[in-house]
Amino acid sequence: MAEKATRYTIGYALEPKKIESFIKPSLVNLSQERGIDLIPIQLTKPLIDQGPFDCIIHKSYGPQWTQQLQEFRSQYPNVVVVDPPSAIERLHNRNTMLEVVDDLKLSSQISIKTPLQVFVESPESLSNCVKSKSMNFPVIAKPLSANGSVGSHEMCLVFSEEGLEELKLKPPFVLQEFVNHGGVIFKVYVAGNHVKCVKRKSLPDISKEKLLGVCEKVLPFSQISNLNAYDHSDERVEKLIEEVELPPLSFVNEVASVLRKALGLNLFNFDMIRDSRFDDCYLIIDINYFPGYAKMPGYETILTDFFIDVVQKKKQSVVCDVSESV
Repeated sequence: MAEKATRYTIGYALEPKKIESFIKPSLVNLSQERGIDLIPIQLTKPLIDQGPFDCIIHKSYGPQWTQQLQEFRSQYPNVVVVDPPSAIERLHNRNTMLEVVDDLKLSSQISIKTPLQVFVESPESLSNCVKSKSMNFPVIAKPLSANGSVGSHEMCLVFSEEGLEELKLKPPFVLQEFVNHGGVIFKVYVAGNHVKCVKRKSLPDISKEKLLGVCEKVLPFSQISNLNAYDHSDERVEKLIEEVELPPLSFVNEVASVLRKALGLNLFNFDMIRDSRFDDCYLIIDINYFPGYAKMPGYETILTDFFIDVVQKKKQSVVCDVSESV
């Protein structure tokens, strides 16, 4: 009689909106075909009373949830938790989010950096903060919190020092120098060792001439289209984006690998732009935990491959602590 194939259970602790966008039938079905059962964790019930699980993936925050994870791991030490709450928390603060990037060591001749950025703690320090970093306008004003809430996405493009005085965004927040990058952003999705880079439309380049001709001193991101990115139709813009060359795959994979180890995370993406001022220079401008993977072509395969990696590592009796990366 043939031996019954081993099945593995992965519990997911996600908010309803995230479940709707991520736990699609296509992902559930492919995972089931490969021996993985995706089981919802009820956030209204104690975690310790649920399971059993071979692995837990989550995008739930706060001291109470962290305590529940710790208690669960104390009773079930072989359960893999993806990812550590403390490591996730660092990405919720835009002042600390990009700190690891400047310390990354790459073998590639292509450089990876971050734009100039300054933390604004109070209204009084606003103007001095920009001068102290010798930042050039325009700059992007971003809320300090990057926890996925509606308020965390309320960003503005500030064109002058006068524009700083008109900001509706209240400190604390960060100012990030805007860098021309051809109007294209590279979104790199990471799921453990699996990496996918895609191109997306971004903010338009702003020449010195265009900067002088801008009437607004501050422009919310929702109105950026008023700058007319390419002076072309939407169809023409899409064609121009298609013609932009992706960064070398070996470079993207290496950046993803060293960043994953530096962050201690497995499920994240980072936004990267090509600095138009230099050859072979890229800037990481944002990092997000557990992003919208379903926007990535073929996400079901990549995520299922990651799930398989996790349970296979568990099968080999490699115990992954809540503070470790898979």
